[in-house]
Amino acid sequence: MRAFVYNKMLANRKEVYEQFKDDKEALKQQKYLLPADFRKEFEWLKEIDSLALANAQLNLQTAYKNFFRDKSIGFPKFKSKHHDRKSYTTNNQNGTIRLIDSKTIRLPKLKDVRIKLHRQLPKEAVIKSATISKTPTGKYYISVLVEYESDIEPVIPTPETVLGLDYSSKSLFVDSQANNADYPKFYRKAEEKLKKAQRKLSKRQKGSKNRDKQRRKIAKLHEKVANQRKDFLHKLSRQITNAYTTVAIEDLNMRGMAQSLNLAKSTNDNGFGMFKTFLAYKLAEQGKQLVMIDKWFPSSKKCRFCNNENKELALSDRTWTCSYCGEKLDRDVNAAINIKNEGCRMLGIA
Repeated sequence: MRAFVYNKMLANRKEVYEQFKDDKEALKQQKYLLPADFRKEFEWLKEIDSLALANAQLNLQTAYKNFFRDKSIGFPKFKSKHHDRKSYTTNNQNGTIRLIDSKTIRLPKLKDVRIKLHRQLPKEAVIKSATISKTPTGKYYISVLVEYESDIEPVIPTPETVLGLDYSSKSLFVDSQANNADYPKFYRKAEEKLKKAQRKLSKRQKGSKNRDKQRRKIAKLHEKVANQRKDFLHKLSRQITNAYTTVAIEDLNMRGMAQSLNLAKSTNDNGFGMFKTFLAYKLAEQGKQLVMIDKWFPSSKKCRFCNNENKELALSDRTWTCSYCGEKLDRDVNAAINIKNEGCRMLGIA
């Protein structure tokens, strides 16, 4: 329903833009249709949470502003009802969203909903909004955004408690202690099952019940892989957070790396971007920090002993010998130590 209103508003904006795109001043003065305007035409929209529709309007405004800020982004696109993940966001107004107990949450229009609470809310937390989403396998999730004052004291790092991580498409990362994450490659292991299931799907008649059943089977396989990946990354990030006060990591563009180096499958499988997100909030919860190193920092090409830079180093070179000091270096371990040292420098640690 949210997508329906979003598309209606977008169609209106597109029509106005096509009419006045050559006259910027006239375009600025135009008024656009709002969710309330469609409620008059479509009576059933009155059954939908008004704040969910208001959030759809805000999302469209953001997309529209981004288009005018940078035309290369392209004009906002219509939402498809066949999108894998369906969701909407609603705001809390005077207790319209609240936890009744550990098994029940109250939501606008839906009233009391039975839930499995995954995590207790912090004390004195104020609920700001809730996002309700449906997965391709038919499961529903509620993500609650809360605001609260933190009394966490920042932890002062020392060189011994700083860890450097160098990204590795093969094992997720190699750290400055010469350990690697040894990522299990969940997607690769499930690839054969997925291929067989997708071949079956291609032979099912469109619109049939059998096709829908087969689609759900594939969705369950993908969901299992995603859950295995999340579980592994959560446990690994927690282990690192408990052992170190600071983690230094390169600020890499994972999407660009996957496309330019033909490593899309490995890069998307190991979920390095998700791992960074988990590390960042887990460290922050304990007063610790994640230090982002500039992506152009020559961590792999710089000798950690003498700082000489090997500009001829190729991606295929896994070990190299420094021409200045003669040290033999493992590419990944050397990079991880350089990242740690740069992190210490940024923090002002000797």
